[in-house]
Amino acid sequence: MKKIILLTAGVCFSLTTFAQTDTEAELKALKASKNDSIAQIQKRVNAIQAKIDALPGWKKGAFGTVGANLSSFDKWYSQGTPNVNSGNIGATMNAFANLKRDKYFWRNNANINLQWVKFDDKDDPTDDDSFQEATDVFNVQSLFGYKLTEKLAVSTLGEYRTTILNNFNDPGYLDIGVGATWTPIENLTVVVHPINYNFVFSSGDDVFESSLGAKIVADYTRQIGKVSFKSNLSAFQSYKSNNLSNYTWQNAFGYTLWKNIGVGFEFGLRSNHQEAVNFASALDPAASFDTVDNELQSFWLLGLNYKF
Repeated sequence: MKKIILLTAGVCFSLTTFAQTDTEAELKALKASKNDSIAQIQKRVNAIQAKIDALPGWKKGAFGTVGANLSSFDKWYSQGTPNVNSGNIGATMNAFANLKRDKYFWRNNANINLQWVKFDDKDDPTDDDSFQEATDVFNVQSLFGYKLTEKLAVSTLGEYRTTILNNFNDPGYLDIGVGATWTPIENLTVVVHPINYNFVFSSGDDVFESSLGAKIVADYTRQIGKVSFKSNLSAFQSYKSNNLSNYTWQNAFGYTLWKNIGVGFEFGLRSNHQEAVNFASALDPAASFDTVDNELQSFWLLGLNYKF
């Protein structure tokens, strides 16, 4: 009798377990419903964060990217230099500190981008086996505006650009001007200053020249969940000569994978005829604005990202 009862219980348990086993399609459907729930929750979180960002007061933040690539070859005859040590190390930092009040605002941001490269041919005792500076960018901006309306303000801007590893302030650019600032949405700032003086500091006085002109700046900075994004365009149009005009466009993207660590990508474009002529004059003293093309400058960096 006991055996019959145990056998019956075992069969019932097996049938119950089998009946409760989910199919692959059911599990996928359950997963999809959970993902939809997570997406809805994230939307509500983003909406709350947008309201927090719109509140008066200071808003501060920073994120950066670090990239590194090191390699060593020994008797690798398929390449032109079979014995070589090479490497590329780069780091960037984007930071902002913005103050918002009912009648005025004060926006500050800074960007630093530094990279070093190494190519040591072990068969050439005369080459440089150290890391050498490659990308070298330092840029700070400070914008103060008094609101005429919620989206339009009279403003003044100060911006300084230079390099810090080599030739600090040689050249260095300082823009100071007044005009108007338009903030059509929370994260976008557009500055148009028709009165702006571009001070240029350099030992190459025969190439670099300060001048009066117009300043245009557009900055978009936003963080959505795990994504951090920043795009900044700074342009100066000289009233004296187009050869004295310049612009720099820098973009930074970060995606957090785990805690504050993620993947970062940055790239930038620059046009500056004065810098092009100054570089060419080191090779040819007769170089001038008429003989040197103003070619587009660029950089990019991909690596690990850390959000502060």
